Amino acid sequence: MKAIRRLTVRPVLPDPLRPLSDLARNLRWSWHPETRDLFQSVDPECWTASGRDPVRLLGTVPPARLAELAGDRRFLRRLTAAADDLDHYLSGDRWYQAQPGRLPAAVAYFSPEFGITAALPQYSGGLGILAGDHLKAASDLGVPLVGVGLLYRHGYFRQSLSRDGWQQEHYPVLDPHELPLAPLKERDGTAAHVALALPGGRELRARIWLAQVGRVPLLLLDSDVEENDLGERGVTDRLYGGGSEHRLLQEMLLGIGGVRAVRTYCRLTGHAAPEVFHTNEGHAGFLGLERIAELCDEGLEFGAALEAVRAGTVFTTHTPVPAGIDRFDRELVARHFGPDSELPRIDVERVLRLGMETYPGGEPNLFNMAVMGLRLAQRANGVSLLHGGVSRGMFAGLWPGFDAEEVPITSVTNGVHAPTWVAPEVFRLGARQIGVQRAEDALAVGGSDRWDSVADIPDQDIWELRRTLRAQLVEEVRERLRASWRQRGAGTAELGWIDDALDPDVLTIGFARRVPSYKRLTLMLRDRDRLMELLLHPERPIQIVVAGKAHPADDGGKRLVQELVRFTDDPRVRHRIVFLPDYGMAMAQKLYPGCDIWLNNPLRPLEACGTSGMKAALNGCLNLSVLDGWWDEWYQPDFGWAIPTADGAGTDPDRRDAIEANALYDLLEQRITPRFYERGASGLPDRWLEMVRRTLSLLGPKVLAGRMVREYVERLYAPAAEAHRAMDPDSARGLAEWKARVRAAWPGVSVDHVETSAATAAELGATLALRVRVRLGDLAPEDVEVQAVSGRVDSEDRITDAAKVPLKPVGGPDLEGRWVYEGPLALDRTGPFGYTVRVLPAHRLLASGTETGLVAVPSGDLAEAAGLLMR
Repeated sequence: MKAIRRLTVRPVLPDPLRPLSDLARNLRWSWHPETRDLFQSVDPECWTASGRDPVRLLGTVPPARLAELAGDRRFLRRLTAAADDLDHYLSGDRWYQAQPGRLPAAVAYFSPEFGITAALPQYSGGLGILAGDHLKAASDLGVPLVGVGLLYRHGYFRQSLSRDGWQQEHYPVLDPHELPLAPLKERDGTAAHVALALPGGRELRARIWLAQVGRVPLLLLDSDVEENDLGERGVTDRLYGGGSEHRLLQEMLLGIGGVRAVRTYCRLTGHAAPEVFHTNEGHAGFLGLERIAELCDEGLEFGAALEAVRAGTVFTTHTPVPAGIDRFDRELVARHFGPDSELPRIDVERVLRLGMETYPGGEPNLFNMAVMGLRLAQRANGVSLLHGGVSRGMFAGLWPGFDAEEVPITSVTNGVHAPTWVAPEVFRLGARQIGVQRAEDALAVGGSDRWDSVADIPDQDIWELRRTLRAQLVEEVRERLRASWRQRGAGTAELGWIDDALDPDVLTIGFARRVPSYKRLTLMLRDRDRLMELLLHPERPIQIVVAGKAHPADDGGKRLVQELVRFTDDPRVRHRIVFLPDYGMAMAQKLYPGCDIWLNNPLRPLEACGTSGMKAALNGCLNLSVLDGWWDEWYQPDFGWAIPTADGAGTDPDRRDAIEANALYDLLEQRITPRFYERGASGLPDRWLEMVRRTLSLLGPKVLAGRMVREYVERLYAPAAEAHRAMDPDSARGLAEWKARVRAAWPGVSVDHVETSAATAAELGATLALRVRVRLGDLAPEDVEVQAVSGRVDSEDRITDAAKVPLKPVGGPDLEGRWVYEGPLALDRTGPFGYTVRVLPAHRLLASGTETGLVAVPSGDLAEAAGLLMR
């Protein structure tokens, strides 16, 4: 019989065990081994059956066992120590509190998904895992972050396979009361809500749930409340589900409702109000509109409110292709804003102008969430050095007149939260070498000095650790294979071969990620005969573990999964290559440590960062990857291997795949497998172990989320907070008025004449005197900066690696209103050299000279007459 209603009956813990509830409700347990060990000791069988989820565990432990533990002095001592450790972690000063200067009192971090732990399945892939790692690293460093997201009642789908290998999706219902969450309550005990106005006088209400991620509160909005109609209740049903209007409502709830949730949380708890708002991808971009509306309610005009909001906003883009960005029809957005909908105080045309693709190459009828995110943020970044360059090119249309290199999008390369992803066995080996506290600091904060001690760990210890981790992965794979094959309809008699699947002494390669076409799941199948030879080599075999989910609407991705599964079903190779369905955090935490090689072969440069290889590296796994994302930035032969790419403009996709697949096979055959199986005088693979050692000591400190969050604090959050404080109402009005005046006057700005002093020879170290006449129209010299831009020139006379020097005005304007600017031009490099001049708007509250997108340069005729190139 099926229950007509479901409810959660919570256990009543004996008084001595009450601290267990606090430990279970703070998600620090997900990255704190001692706390997990404590919960395991409560009841090892229930711990395994609960999926290693403390909240579920405490709901299933028999009362007799709880009574027994309440009288167990040894257990109570461990419980007291764990509770005291958590209290110290939450209340003590950490890295952030020791920094000089006035850092933000708080930062609000918005993301559509968060991968904190498998016990809170609110993520689909890399974006969510990155957001979860960002929160955990911020907690470890003491950064006063407040996370904001949505609570999806079905989360992301669970994946299984049909008998013929086709992906099948399942959407189990999640009960918030069974998750490590607590409802945020008003002071009268009622549930705290936020509400959005919908067209036709309807309303979308959402409850606020709180997940405590160490020191960081994570607010999750849930529209499945009784006050909503059926349609509104389903807004937060699935992550990345539904059609355009469904997605728009999700993103309005995340952005607008999220700001209201932050305000409610701060009001109820006394938490400092955020000075900086960080938009993690464009999905949360509407947060800027809500903050503009708040300021308009306080008396600011729209333009001034926009400047005030921009000053304190950071926008991170993760998308390397336009197709990956949410875009909505103009009329759909217009219907949800305005007098009878949300934000009625703001003219709907102003809302639309923030997101419309009104630039060359854009589609003027589409509202682009990333474009809105960039227009509402004074600071923006990509997630690796290469991706920053890709992003500058992709969004260059928003800054016409500037080279892509000057588009104001910087980069902060992603990192991963080492305490989450480093296997306990790896941590214990490090702790034996340098002590527990230094090992914890090495994973959380970084610092190369703490990682250098890896050099002193004996080869034998590293090799034994690697084999132990490989053997654990083999057992995990066999268990998951059995479950998968039973789901596919296989009987017990058909599964005997699984006992011999994989081998703990064989070189093991991992490949696990989402399955869009650009990640090329099946590139390894390009030459199946050659792959079979590698898998079945009599002396140097390899084995491969593959996992990944295709988006439910992506039949192309599902076909790739099916193609790979059918190959892995072949009795000749199924003991050497396996596909594991339902890839998620729990599987990943076993997979990364157990692999010797982490494979990544996307189409370059479509991998924005790709952090899975970082997690593998922290466990002593070597990377084998196309030079894309973070690997393009940090690859060295010490750390692994680079797959050569065939990305020339004239190479068709099929030929490109063939060339790169051959390069992959060559590396495996000629360089990787010989090095793994080669033994030195000690009987160990000395050269392989040296690569493992250098991966840990040199790459380890770089790939940490702690390093990433420190960069965000120093390079983006601190300047944004300073800009926010400087943008008082009068300053915001002044900046808005100044921008309007400059934009209106800019057609009258021009460079009229450029001349240099004669040089006897253009020799290194010489200095030329540069003299420029410019027209400023209705502007004054204090409104602009006149720059000399110089550097090497390429074959098309484009200046590369440019140096920019401001020129100074000399005297007043002449009778024609022209101003003379002068300054030195240093010939500071040899070879083809060139220069030009330009005029930019200048204001103390601009983050960069390119911010306004306005520039005046010499006309083509003038440049030619001035002889702007010297060879």
